Amino acid sequence: MTAVRGVKTLPKLPGRAAWNAILPEAPPSLQLSENQTADVVIVGGGFAGLSAARRLKQLDPALRVMVLEATRIAEGSAGRNSGFMIDLPHELTSEDYAGAGDDRALISLNRQAIAFAKEAVEDYEIDPNYFDPAGKVNGAVSSKAVRHNESYAVHLDSLGEPYELLGAEAMKVLTGSHYYMAGLYTPGTVMLQPAGYIRGLATGVRRDGVEIFENTPVETFSREGSGWQLKCGSNSVSCQRVVLAVNGHLASFGFHERQLMQVFLYAVMTPELDAETCRKLGGASRWGITPSDPMGTTVRRIDSGQGGNRIVTRTCAELKQGMQPSHSDVQRAAKVMQGKFDQRFPALAGMKMEYEWAGHLCLTLNSVSVARQLEHGFYSACAQNGLGTTRGTLTGIAAAELALGQVSAITSFFAAETTPKTLPPEPFLSIGANATMRWKEWKAAKE
Repeated sequence: MTAVRGVKTLPKLPGRAAWNAILPEAPPSLQLSENQTADVVIVGGGFAGLSAARRLKQLDPALRVMVLEATRIAEGSAGRNSGFMIDLPHELTSEDYAGAGDDRALISLNRQAIAFAKEAVEDYEIDPNYFDPAGKVNGAVSSKAVRHNESYAVHLDSLGEPYELLGAEAMKVLTGSHYYMAGLYTPGTVMLQPAGYIRGLATGVRRDGVEIFENTPVETFSREGSGWQLKCGSNSVSCQRVVLAVNGHLASFGFHERQLMQVFLYAVMTPELDAETCRKLGGASRWGITPSDPMGTTVRRIDSGQGGNRIVTRTCAELKQGMQPSHSDVQRAAKVMQGKFDQRFPALAGMKMEYEWAGHLCLTLNSVSVARQLEHGFYSACAQNGLGTTRGTLTGIAAAELALGQVSAITSFFAAETTPKTLPPEPFLSIGANATMRWKEWKAAKE
């Protein structure tokens, strides 16, 4: 056996995963309680990990596949995102989301990911409320943001993609708020109840024979003959192939440590709105708005089919390379988001939020993912660049196919990507990145 390598940092995300909390209580978890063997072990039970599990079983139903999840299913980042499964270019480092590469190829792949998820919803009889193909709106508050939308519309025209430009009145009818000056609607985004979808996906792959162990963090790993051994407390799993589906925690396993930016976004969710409050608010019962400026504020409204009549507000990006945000970080961000909420919904101003939380993103300087073989029999489905629902699904499929020697448009896409660029050294990285994000958030102003 080769040298044992330790996992440096385990997931720590303060605040409750609200999307999970508003669903019925999950069944009891199963933890690894004895030494086990498997053909493939997937580390991470989010979008990438469970998509990899499903794809492995599609390709070879006889495989013994295990998923090791450090927390509970849907308690990690999979239950802490905004639930937008986006098909179109959505480059967070750009002014208007327009990508710099071959957008048509990526759109095609994104739609493959959405089709893969839709098929899983149908196969596993996941509540369709958790997978709503409703589209989304880029909301604009300022004249500058309206120009961002117009620029993006020109880009969509060049791609032959449909959209609809919305005026202030249409935005008021949709949201119940006078806050937005304009919007750009695109029809291809799926609005997820992310925790509901992930819990349904976990239930489905279990039906297919995948074994899922929760509250089972991997603490060390090492080569064992031609395969690998993963230690989880006093127990271990031996296997021939490993898929790391841990997004930014790829660095915790010692891979690409100087190339991954660990960014945290914060969010709040209202308590359930009663009938009188909904009447006062007006607008549609479900919608999702991403800001026209990528550094602005994302807002969603959901209804009883997705966990109650509630509003989610999400913003405040922060680089934390140690991957350890604190409760005080969440509280500071929650104060900012309370202000954002009050601006948009003055009739509900001052409403105390029921949930506030942190979510983890992993970005690379050149916006590439890490979906490739890292060592013999050791594969990665990581670095989603803030697009965890869609890109996570794609990297999970890619890693599964690579592990079984399959070649597809998805594996070819990631194989053609360069490696992530090396980051500046600390403390310059954190000082520079956080100053840049504060500056961009300031420029985004009321967006």
